[in-house]
Amino acid sequence: MLQARPRDDGDPAIRIGFTCSKKLGNAVTRNRAKRRLREAARDILPSAGHAGWDYVLVGRPQVTVAREFEDLKGDITRALRKIHQ
Repeated sequence: MLQARPRDDGDPAIRIGFTCSKKLGNAVTRNRAKRRLREAARDILPSAGHAGWDYVLVGRPQVTVAREFEDLKGDITRALRKIHQ
């Protein structure tokens, strides 16, 4: 899941946060999910993100860790396009 909002503070930086609740699993699983989200964001946000926006990627049980990495990146890209329409 992706949440986003424009900051309207004049700062052109793209800020990003990650969250994974205990519903995702134990600490090892949550950390793995956050690492996957971080790497996907590192690949996608410089080109698909908008300057001056805050983004939060939320890990989901049985999806974030198990999904193929390219599919996960595609999901994030589609979510960004939908948010910025």
